[in-house]
Amino acid sequence: MQSVLIEKSRTVINDSTFFEVVLWHLPEPVPGSAHPFKYRLALVVNGECVLRYDNERGKGDHRHIGDRQEPVAFTSLEAIYDAFQADMKRILK
Repeated sequence: MQSVLIEKSRTVINDSTFFEVVLWHLPEPVPGSAHPFKYRLALVVNGECVLRYDNERGKGDHRHIGDRQEPVAFTSLEAIYDAFQADMKRILK
């Protein structure tokens, strides 16, 4: 099996804000993760990434909020997307 791009999209919220979603299905997990997905969910405001969920090689599933980085539990793509959306709504209020 080869890596398969599931989604790559950018949603513009307003002139200074957008979010990107990049999801891959991989033949095997990225080191540090226990699932076969590679993902990046990012919120960018005024050219600065203020929120990002990803599973960078060797770091496993985690999120960046401003300068903080903390682990997140991965149960499904839907759940990680819902958590990202909830954080995004809190930040944008």
